[in-house]
Amino acid sequence: MDQIFAGKVALVSGAGKNIGRAIALDLARRGASVVVNGRSDRGAVDAVVAEINAAGGQALGCMADVADEAQTARMVADAVAAFGGIDVLVCNAGLRRQTKFLDMSLAEWREILSVALDGAFILSRAVVPHMIPRGAGAIVALSGISTHVGTPNRCHVSASKAGLEGLMRALAIELAPHQITCNCVAPGAVDTVRGASAGALPSTLVEKGVPLGRKASVDEISAAVRYLAGPDGRYTTGQTLHVNGGVFLT
Repeated sequence: MDQIFAGKVALVSGAGKNIGRAIALDLARRGASVVVNGRSDRGAVDAVVAEINAAGGQALGCMADVADEAQTARMVADAVAAFGGIDVLVCNAGLRRQTKFLDMSLAEWREILSVALDGAFILSRAVVPHMIPRGAGAIVALSGISTHVGTPNRCHVSASKAGLEGLMRALAIELAPHQITCNCVAPGAVDTVRGASAGALPSTLVEKGVPLGRKASVDEISAAVRYLAGPDGRYTTGQTLHVNGGVFLT
């Protein structure tokens, strides 16, 4: 397999399951040393680390709430101590809820935004100082189709992802002098195990509403992240790459 990330270090938030796990494994298979982050499920994080190490890769498991500055700072310090720096940051951590707008509390609104949006800000601010001395870097954030097509009962999720895309566009310009690219991947329906709090898949995203007629695999999402983070994506920045089977066009 092409070792396009040989000598590189990647930090993937929310990497214990589903899309985050697939991204961490893919980067490791292609040569990166990977920091596998999770917030509460230590078993899932340890399993990903063990899988990477068993395949001959290098991985470090770090439990941290990315919405917490102190925890994130400790995780980044541990990553730099273990691997010498960070070249790739994947902001994948996020929460999903299904709550009607008029039933939504301010606390729930803030909880959702704190992980996807605040977390990406806190992570990026902690990691970028370690990318700059390495002469380049890549930040890839996981957005979603909901913020583009409108989805009921998810206004907080949609707002967090819209803010995430705005953050990446702004950072793309501000960090360009350091050769740090900043992009988003916006998945649609993906074949993953949905947590109970995520609720049922919105009707706009079921297979019959997807022009290609199916859900994406996690590997198709990780391939998009790989492109944006890898050598072929060095001239792509400030973009949102839609990987949703054509839903964005309907």
